[in-house]
Amino acid sequence: MIEFLTTLPDGLTQLAFWVLVVMSFVGSFITAALGIGGGALLLVFMATLMPPAAIIPVHGVVQLGSNAGRAAMLFRYLHRPALGGFVLGSVIGASLGGMVVVDLPPNAVQIGLGIFIIWSVLAKPPAWLTRLPWMAGGISSFLTMFFGATGVFVANYTKSFKLDRHAHVATHATLMTVQHALKVVIFGLLGFAFGAWAGVIIALIVAGLIGTYVGKLVLNRMSDVNFKRALDALLILISLRLIYQGVTG
Repeated sequence: MIEFLTTLPDGLTQLAFWVLVVMSFVGSFITAALGIGGGALLLVFMATLMPPAAIIPVHGVVQLGSNAGRAAMLFRYLHRPALGGFVLGSVIGASLGGMVVVDLPPNAVQIGLGIFIIWSVLAKPPAWLTRLPWMAGGISSFLTMFFGATGVFVANYTKSFKLDRHAHVATHATLMTVQHALKVVIFGLLGFAFGAWAGVIIALIVAGLIGTYVGKLVLNRMSDVNFKRALDALLILISLRLIYQGVTG
């Protein structure tokens, strides 16, 4: 079993593999405790350590496993009204993203997304996040096909419902599970060879589930006020990083 998990595809070293395992644990711990941020953190390390063509599809499978585990652990807190329109929009957005042939300008998307998220944190969340959930699902699912970590966008949709910390994390995890599942299916249809990365994916998912469990224990000890402050601070930091990446290109 250990040999299977550590049989690495071309382009990934043993050191890189173990760094990614650790960061999968840390990322899931952060997301379970604060509701957001772990997927983007893991993506940063994947972008540094993995072959470019494998980053987004492999990140999608790992995040699918991590979010599904988190959603299952907190299922009783799920805010079901957030699902319907968002899921429909996600199907449309992910499908359109899979059909787009030309590359989108990543710098403009990163800058725009970062500015939008900071505005949403500092101001009242835009009305269309609740009135037009299909648009929130569609836009975020379209973007995830190209840039992977759109959890910060979905977090603002979830935040607009003004849920307590447990309901926020459970609902966000469920929405991200849907989004990553669609992404994985579409990349599979496009021909990505997930089999070559199976051992790596399993190891990262297991590490992520452990991080989720530990993060859940921390979540149980946080107050709603501290949770909101930590979530807002993390959203702003990640958004500033997105803007910096877009500007420096």
